[in-house]
Amino acid sequence: MKQIVLLFILINLSILQKINSQNLPYGFPNTDRTKLSLNQGWKFHLGNPEAKNFTKELNDSNWQNVNVPNTLELTSLALDGLEDEKTQLVFHRKVGWYRKNISVGNSNKKVFLEFEGAHQVTNLWVNGKHVGQHAVGGYTPFHFDITNFVTKGQENQITLLVDNRRNEMIPPDPGPFDYVKFSGLYRDVYLVETNPVHVTFNWETLNSGVHITTPTIDPVNKNATINIKTAVKNENKEKVNCKIITRILDKEGISVLRLVDTSTIKPQEEYQFNQIGSLEDNVHFWGIDNPYLYRVNSVIKIDGKEIDFVETKIGLRKFEQDPVRGFLLNNEPIELIGANRHQQYPYLGDAVPNSLHYKDMLQFKEYGFNIMRTAHYPQDNALIEACDELGILVYEEAPTWISISDKEEWWNNLEKSAKTMIRNHRNHASIIMWGAGVNHRGYVPRVHNTIKQEDPTRLTASQGARWTGWQTSGLTDVNANMLYGPFIWDRSEPMFAMEGRKGPAAVAPFKNDPLMTGLISWTAHAYYTFHPTHDKAKDKIDRTRSGMMTIFRYPRPELEWYKAEMLKTPFVNILEEWQPETKEITVYSNANAVELLLNDKLLEKVTPSKDTIYDGLDHAPFHFKNIKYAPGKLTAKAIFTNGSILETSKQNAGKPYAITLKLDTEGRQFKADGSDILMAYATVVDKNGTTVPNTKHLIKFAVKGDASVIGDKAIINANPMFTEYGVAPALIRAGNTVGKITITAKAKGLKSASASTNLVSFSTNTLINNAIAIYDFTKERVDLGASDQLLQFNWNPWYGADETNNSYSFKSFKGATATIEKGSVNGINRWLGEMNVIGKYGYAYGDGVIAIDDKGVNLVFKNLPKGTYKLKTWHHAPSSNSDLMDPNKDKLKSATIHKLPYENNVIIYSDALIGDKTLTTKVTSGKEMQWEAPGTGEVIFTSDGNKPVKINFNGKGNKGVWLNAFELSEWENF
Repeated sequence: MKQIVLLFILINLSILQKINSQNLPYGFPNTDRTKLSLNQGWKFHLGNPEAKNFTKELNDSNWQNVNVPNTLELTSLALDGLEDEKTQLVFHRKVGWYRKNISVGNSNKKVFLEFEGAHQVTNLWVNGKHVGQHAVGGYTPFHFDITNFVTKGQENQITLLVDNRRNEMIPPDPGPFDYVKFSGLYRDVYLVETNPVHVTFNWETLNSGVHITTPTIDPVNKNATINIKTAVKNENKEKVNCKIITRILDKEGISVLRLVDTSTIKPQEEYQFNQIGSLEDNVHFWGIDNPYLYRVNSVIKIDGKEIDFVETKIGLRKFEQDPVRGFLLNNEPIELIGANRHQQYPYLGDAVPNSLHYKDMLQFKEYGFNIMRTAHYPQDNALIEACDELGILVYEEAPTWISISDKEEWWNNLEKSAKTMIRNHRNHASIIMWGAGVNHRGYVPRVHNTIKQEDPTRLTASQGARWTGWQTSGLTDVNANMLYGPFIWDRSEPMFAMEGRKGPAAVAPFKNDPLMTGLISWTAHAYYTFHPTHDKAKDKIDRTRSGMMTIFRYPRPELEWYKAEMLKTPFVNILEEWQPETKEITVYSNANAVELLLNDKLLEKVTPSKDTIYDGLDHAPFHFKNIKYAPGKLTAKAIFTNGSILETSKQNAGKPYAITLKLDTEGRQFKADGSDILMAYATVVDKNGTTVPNTKHLIKFAVKGDASVIGDKAIINANPMFTEYGVAPALIRAGNTVGKITITAKAKGLKSASASTNLVSFSTNTLINNAIAIYDFTKERVDLGASDQLLQFNWNPWYGADETNNSYSFKSFKGATATIEKGSVNGINRWLGEMNVIGKYGYAYGDGVIAIDDKGVNLVFKNLPKGTYKLKTWHHAPSSNSDLMDPNKDKLKSATIHKLPYENNVIIYSDALIGDKTLTTKVTSGKEMQWEAPGTGEVIFTSDGNKPVKINFNGKGNKGVWLNAFELSEWENF
């Protein structure tokens, strides 16, 4: 049935997209709001922070052409050889000028520039006039109202000064910090136009924008209550009568809840609508294995015209930190196992396109990580959206590290950053914790209180370290210390490692103890830092530090164990390379036993390690010791409980012979927007295709087509590139032309390799890019029964009587009626009143009509408008209640309808059905239906708008056919 529904939606969607003047999908609101990406086509100039001659008339033809995201300067892996310190006195402490012309429509609309982030002080001029300054920090969004600075109907010049110089009033400055604070206009920029009556930006005030909470989430009874607060500002000179229509939409775009409110909004007033509703049927909960997202679409209407809208994705989930069971998600305990994540990439610093934020989280999912901490600052919207979509929990924190300033302005900016972070990301299902401390120092009461004021629904966590003194949670909800050393703590409360070591021995204690809530290892990727690495030789070519993966997102070998422990898919992997110096072999697998073979000869069969350092793990490593090397193929054969076998092999590497090239295109498109980036990995192999891990080759990358190798022409040692683990990576930046591109990797003495992919088109219209069809079907629920039936909310009664002409007039389908007709002149219809059946909707299927007829009973719809409809019917045979407290006990003495013989299966037939004309459904019976769903039938049929539609319900045994209730809904009414 679901396939039929989706087919109808897909067929008609392509037709209906042409109805809307903005080419929007079917049902999507067509309002005055527009949102265009401004990422393309900027002029850029580095330096001159005090420039006075950058006027509107300045000739900028010699400025560099760039796209956003943009960093002030590309950076080598060795941090350009600078010997800076952790306060970052010199590195990237520069300014950049950005200029672009924008077109603004000739209307009375409001005009805004929206910035997702810029490092770290931003000044804006429009047509040579200074609009304002944002000086809170570089990690949170902001906007400027430029309505009074633009000339409508013409091109307008915007100029930005993005200043990354050290500023002791803006966290994380003045430092120190164990990461590099990069520079530039490094996140997305948008031009937003709205009606003067419009929904405000989330970060403007505590009550601005859209704020969605779920006061009740009940995974047991499968229901949810959703509270949506939407702030609308009237920037007209007159008051307006405003209506808001909010729809909760499921994954198919079908409206499952509709809320409507109206209010008069005074001039210059920001009014917050407060709507609440409940879901009870087919509720989908968000979780790490099933990250189901609903859409909340709110439309603002004035005088019947749609003038503005907002749409937000939400996940329905319940989480708590239980003092005994640990962390619970939807009432189920889970161990939080994941990694910290810095947003920086090689060469680019923080200037990362959305596709790579998504790819990072796709890799998290690949290894089974279920939580990510944004170390040590708020991160990109695209990252949090990816966590929502993939089912990864998030711990997010305001921008700090160790320093605590004594300046009030610094504290004010830290507080503002925390507030903006929360307002910007508060509707995301993935976020469960806000950091309420300063790294190493522990909880900060002011930050905790600010967070709780902004968002009382989530947990706060402190951030202590053993070298600054062991601390309990203090004011925060969770004691989230940095656990790198021996575990010494107050066992009166759960402990959560917001930083810690990685690998099986590190994870084991957390899986072995419910009071150890989880481990977020340090860190997912190698990252730039001026922290001493203690390897001066390495520092000359690569100053990046730590990482379960390299900064190029190439997994280090030890990371593979997580696939065995965290995923259900059968898995086996050999850790070490097979080479003469190898004396021990480690195998990662989720099997029961592993055999190790050399050249197909069995060396040993072992079970998972019993070492106590692994206590708590489901799948400890397999250790093979005292292995004697010999050339050839080493094979690990994993043997599972069900008898299945999975093998993997490694061979000793010969001399370097060739290059293989892989483009990381999985789960993404490569967009021709001038700023998208694709990762390429060139691997050095021998004649047998075995990776040569210790090769010293330099790999040169080249591109044919409209794309380029990042760093190709810069002096940052990016191309040619050295190998690590036998792999040389490169970043390929998209051009602006759709079509095929081919990347080639070459090295002296090696056979070269090429790989191709396609650049696909993109649109700057982000509203259209994200718009999905909305199907707001009219529906009506009807409860059939005698006059004494029990009626509940959202159901309409159909009071029937035996042997009379029983009809029902629809409330939602005006002019349409339904009638119950006998299958033949000899048929008998008997109507039963309320019988106290226990179970969800027991009041509906505890009464109804039973038809005794060899031709069944007909449900006939008349005057239904032309279109397609879905009919859901309930079929249940009630039985009497012998409870002496039953208010209907007198009736039960004489009632016999429930004793009539009935069909156990009902056949539903109609010529009007789409697809198969016949459907069979079961009939349930009994008083206590709280654990069993009643019998239901669900069919799709069409009405031509003229002829009645007859649905026949019958059985094969000439017994009674029960029809208790039905729901009729539109299902493509075009």
